[in-house]
This record gives sequence, C-alpha cells and structure tokens, in this order.
Amino acid sequence: MRIVRRAALAGLAAAALALAACSGGEDPAEPEETTAQEESAAPEEEAPADADLATADSDLGEIVVDGAGMTAYMFTNDTQGGDASACTGDCLTAWPPVIASSEEPVVDGVTGEVGTIETPDGELQLTLNGWPLYLFAQDTAAGDVNGQGANDVWYVLSPDGEPIMEMAG
Repeated sequence: MRIVRRAALAGLAAAALALAACSGGEDPAEPEETTAQEESAAPEEEAPADADLATADSDLGEIVVDGAGMTAYMFTNDTQGGDASACTGDCLTAWPPVIASSEEPVVDGVTGEVGTIETPDGELQLTLNGWPLYLFAQDTAAGDVNGQGANDVWYVLSPDGEPIMEMAG
C-alpha cells in the first residue's frame, strides 16, 4: 500500500510540475499587459460572441473583422468568386483563413454577400463578395491593421465587401 501511495504522490507531483512548466511566460505581468492592450485596441462595438464576421471602426474606416474582432483581409491574387484560395503553403502561416463556425455563417453589420469555400483540409473558409478572407499573423490585438497593403496584394474590406486600398494614416 505504501509503495502505491508514494508512486501516486510522485505521479501527482510530476504532473503538477509539468503543468507549471507549460503555463507560459516567466513574467506574470506579461499576460495582463497583453490583455490590457487587446482591450484598448478592441473595436468600439464588439461583435456578438456567436458572429463569424462583424464590423469595427479603424484608422481605415469601418472594416470587417472576425468574431474575435481581428481584422479580415482579402488577397488580390485570389480569383473573386472562385472555389479555392491562391494562398497556400507558407502563405497560410502568415495569412491563416477566417474559418466559419458552420455552413451558415452568422454576421453582424456585414452587408456584402457572405459565403464559404472549402480549404484543402476540409474546413470552411469565409468569403465576402466572393473574396476568401484571411487573418494576418502579425495582427496581435483586435483592431490591428498591420497587414493593410502588404506586398500590394492584401487589403481590408468594408462591410459591403469592397476592398479598401488606402493606407492607414
């Protein structure tokens, strides 16, 4: 019995240490700082929790965002109305697709035509007026528009689904 108890206690202690090691950064203030930045950069009107796409005010005017408030982008190398994305391989690391929560996406304030295309791994990528939608990996907080104009092919969209080509001022 004693050996079993000691083994169980040792196992619990090892599990606790493993969880502590996986818990993240060494500076506990770091997550709070990120949260505060996200809150300050969040859109004025946050999307309902169940919305796949919504709108938010930005330096570029009113733009389309995903349900978490992250800016959605279109890629001019895509074929508008096509059934596949031109962003593949390493491109998808920097520009992950905006994934629909269901076959019938929920939108809030978006007036353009919302649809989906299937990704190579079988997920449903949202489209707006036929443009597949993406996030930018270097946008770290809701409201960031760091991908605007990247390589002259990545642009945010207005709620009616039109690309906004101007740069943030």
